[in-house]
Amino acid sequence: MEAPCQKIVWDVLPAIRAAIAVELVKCGVSQVEAARMLEIAPSAVSQYLSGKRGYRIEFENDVKQSIEQLARDLKEGKGINLVQRTCDICHQLREGEEYQCGSSTESRRCGT
Repeated sequence: MEAPCQKIVWDVLPAIRAAIAVELVKCGVSQVEAARMLEIAPSAVSQYLSGKRGYRIEFENDVKQSIEQLARDLKEGKGINLVQRTCDICHQLREGEEYQCGSSTESRRCGT
């Protein structure tokens, strides 16, 4: 049995990081700089861009807009809490989805 939290760790979070990395590169940020901004290895960014990693989920509408805004904020050097913003996007995606972990109160506390 796969717990919803496993799905989040294995599919949702890598897909969010991949989408942010793609948006950063689209905005003219180098892969090395995107890795620094996301606090991940440059090889991870390369794998995200090539589709070898983090490719299992397609984002739409509000979630996609939130990812695009986060990438713009990172590029502009705004002082943001990357963990909290990533958790906010994850929660936004999980609203009404099968990715709920634990109680709704527990899942809303992610990253706080």
